[in-house]
Amino acid sequence: RHCPLFCPCSLSPITFHLFIMKLAFALALALTATMASAFAPNAMPVTARQSTSLSAVAIAQIKELREATGAGMMDCKKVLIEFDGDVEAAADELRKKGLAKADKKASRIAAEGKIAMANADGKTVLVEVNCETDFVAKDDSFANFANQAAEAAASMDGEDVEALMASSVDGGSLEDVRAALVSKIGENIQVRRVAARGGSDTTTGAYVHMQRIGVLVEIEGGTPELCTDVAMHVAAMNPAYATKEDVPADDVEKERAILTAQVADSGKPEEIIQKMVEGRLNKFLSENCLVSQQYVKTNDRTVGKLLEENGAKMIGFTRIAVGEGIEKKEDDFAAEVAAMAAGN
Repeated sequence: RHCPLFCPCSLSPITFHLFIMKLAFALALALTATMASAFAPNAMPVTARQSTSLSAVAIAQIKELREATGAGMMDCKKVLIEFDGDVEAAADELRKKGLAKADKKASRIAAEGKIAMANADGKTVLVEVNCETDFVAKDDSFANFANQAAEAAASMDGEDVEALMASSVDGGSLEDVRAALVSKIGENIQVRRVAARGGSDTTTGAYVHMQRIGVLVEIEGGTPELCTDVAMHVAAMNPAYATKEDVPADDVEKERAILTAQVADSGKPEEIIQKMVEGRLNKFLSENCLVSQQYVKTNDRTVGKLLEENGAKMIGFTRIAVGEGIEKKEDDFAAEVAAMAAGN
């Protein structure tokens, strides 16, 4: 049996090794060239508005425009088709349409911010206004807007954010003021929620801790200063309920069942077990109900006793914190491209 004209087995070990390395290098170069051509921008001239298929413009161009402007995927795709793949011209068009700034800011998570407070006609309100960074949260322009929002909320009925944003401020709407501030500061700014308590026949007060935790307290009788003192306690201790009557019956029974199971195997008589359970249940309620907690400012009486000494009775409280419940998400560009290509 004869080897062909060229056969690796006829080479020396060193020469054979060099041959394999050169072959691998050549294959790598060929693969790189293939990938580069696959992802290269579409250089074909476009003479008219094309189909809205993903292949009309290169994915790399969409990604570049999106990173430059923050506009939505479909907006980037459409404007790139319109301008024959010219990223710079497309970016200018998005800015003209207002899509660049609006989408860029709105797509970013706003979990920082501040809580502003205002009073009007016996009512006290808290408004949470969010931004993206704590640096902006300390900005005077941002603080002024948050105060404007709180004052507007105090003068309206209810806690609806949409109604608040439509309210008149400085000759326009509060939404107009917000949009202008977004353009000026360059961050996503949102009025997230409104909390309100009080009326003509109750007493209210509030406390805002470090602009990040806000508490409203509403009582019968007493003074706004007393409400503020109790609100400070709520900010620090974060009770789950105002009074024992506010605890849902299901929660009480659930806790009783847990406590009963804990002492079921103690070997004690049934009546003793019941007393043990009720004692522990009362402790649970005392620890989680505002009026039963030791007043943190003096630690010599309960909040309920403090209210009683001042001729007041607890109605309820509201506690909010900046950014609570906001989940930050990470953008997955590849997933977005895949979804768009699939027509989703």
